[in-house]
Amino acid sequence: MTRFTCFFQLTIITIISTLVLTGCIGDRRLEIMQNAGPEELYQEGAREMADSNFRAALTYFEVLEARFPFSTFSRQAQLDMIYGYFRGGQTEQAIDAADEFETENPSHPRVDYSLYMKGLVYFDKDPNFLERFFRVNMSERPPKDTLQAFNTFQDLLQRFPESPYAPDSRERMIFLRNRLAAYENYVADYYIERGAYIAAINRAKYAVEHYPGAPAIEESLITLSQAYSMIGMPDLASDAQRVLEINFDIEPAPQPDTQVEIIELEPPPESQSIQNPSN
Repeated sequence: MTRFTCFFQLTIITIISTLVLTGCIGDRRLEIMQNAGPEELYQEGAREMADSNFRAALTYFEVLEARFPFSTFSRQAQLDMIYGYFRGGQTEQAIDAADEFETENPSHPRVDYSLYMKGLVYFDKDPNFLERFFRVNMSERPPKDTLQAFNTFQDLLQRFPESPYAPDSRERMIFLRNRLAAYENYVADYYIERGAYIAAINRAKYAVEHYPGAPAIEESLITLSQAYSMIGMPDLASDAQRVLEINFDIEPAPQPDTQVEIIELEPPPESQSIQNPSN
């Protein structure tokens, strides 16, 4: 008996023993998990999944993957496990399962699905319900998961532009793009209030360059126009104002003629977890 075989047998024993001890499976399920072939295990898992019994479905799929790791049904089970973890609220497991599927099956025709599901997990992790029910301004929260969702959907569109999941991914990116731009504006405002105009310019420029078309870009351009004026760069201030007027139908605004001392500050604590350019 090889080490490989021993490892998978130990895995199966561990899974089933845990379920028996916790009372999660009955005699029928236990018999199927111990004796059924890959197709029957998959069908049982799919049936439980259809009934929204995600915990039971995941158990069948985990046993299938452990007993028959190289079968076609095992690869399909890996995809279904991503969805099962997602619907069961196990977000980190869902992300790990998506990454594992792509790593082990880089040329599989359903890699686009694993990317899409991974993007959905990150998208759902953003606590939008707080904004709706508690009126929390989400633009003030570091958008780590938002950025991950945006990058994952972008990866899907670049690699699989004809994927059936491309249209929905594109729509979600539009929403996420504005969320990311709004956070850059929040950080830029933080710097403006403290007189760190160069830092504010950098954040506003990043929003304009990386999230074009987002409604929040209007505020970014206003910040650029004001900040450039405050540091004595009227030409750049006029350029930002002109782009603002053309794209957002804004009336020309008077520019301040007072120049101030340029101050550099450390980034605010919230921005340190974001993988955006430093100031």
